Amino acid sequence: MKKRYLVLALVVFAFISLFLGAKEISPWGLFQAKDDELMIFFTSRLPRLISIIIAGVSMSICGLIMQQLSRNKFVSPTTAGTLDAAKLGILVSLLVFASASPIEKMLVAFFFALAGTFLFMKILDRVQLKDPIFIPLVGLMFGNIISSISTFFAYQNDLIQNISSWLMGDFSTIMSGRYELMYVTVPMMVVAYLYANQFTIAGMGEEFAKNLGLRYEHVLYIGLGIVALVTASVVLTVGTIPFLGLIIPNIVSIYQGDHLKKSLSHTALLGAVFVLFCDILGRIVIYPYEIPINLTVGIIGSGIFIYLLMRRKDYAS
Repeated sequence: MKKRYLVLALVVFAFISLFLGAKEISPWGLFQAKDDELMIFFTSRLPRLISIIIAGVSMSICGLIMQQLSRNKFVSPTTAGTLDAAKLGILVSLLVFASASPIEKMLVAFFFALAGTFLFMKILDRVQLKDPIFIPLVGLMFGNIISSISTFFAYQNDLIQNISSWLMGDFSTIMSGRYELMYVTVPMMVVAYLYANQFTIAGMGEEFAKNLGLRYEHVLYIGLGIVALVTASVVLTVGTIPFLGLIIPNIVSIYQGDHLKKSLSHTALLGAVFVLFCDILGRIVIYPYEIPINLTVGIIGSGIFIYLLMRRKDYAS
């Protein structure tokens, strides 16, 4: 897939997203300086578009980093317990710091997501069966254990509805002043690009990487730190977006290969295009109402995931 086609698709979908909604806004209406249209455009439509692009880019790249470091194509923040650990961190911040600011919540969620991801990587080292399907199953069980702990404490403290709101990925509530936390992920993406070659070498295994002179633990911690911080930011702002970090890197690797630095821009563009497409679809199906992003991404993503599994089976036979 040519990069220019992804850029073209991103521009087209972005234009549609800006002018699609219950309140009709026309491009020429903006140039005629209609106050109500300008307010909706800059308060709701533009922040929504920015958050969609940032979420699509950052979560896709996080999936790519995790797959490279774990050497498993079916590992992602969704299947490694990272999302569940971040949600547990948000619950802890609500319990311990009742009036915590979004930054404080994100920091607590970051430390929990980092600890959960690091623990999952340690579990991987102890697992003897390295089957590509078995590893994410272990991650899903690990994530469900963390999720059960979150549900238990949320039930004990009457916070079930709060936790449920974090589970529901939704861009409809994104407005100016409520999404800026996602800008934290932008420098993380720059760091990911700078360390792309190191992540590629680390993905060849600890012994091989150390023989090449790579500081393996240092690179591993940087990769896990990027994943944890981005996941905490996205979950706190948008909610859970399933399958995104799982399917996008796999699709890119089919036509672009496994070299992380070469596939990074393709992964970022395809992730943004995919989330934009799913968001537009969710806004059209029952217009003027809309379907949450986690439902549309979940349905389409699960179908793609099944195809990837079947494709792997066909190549293995």
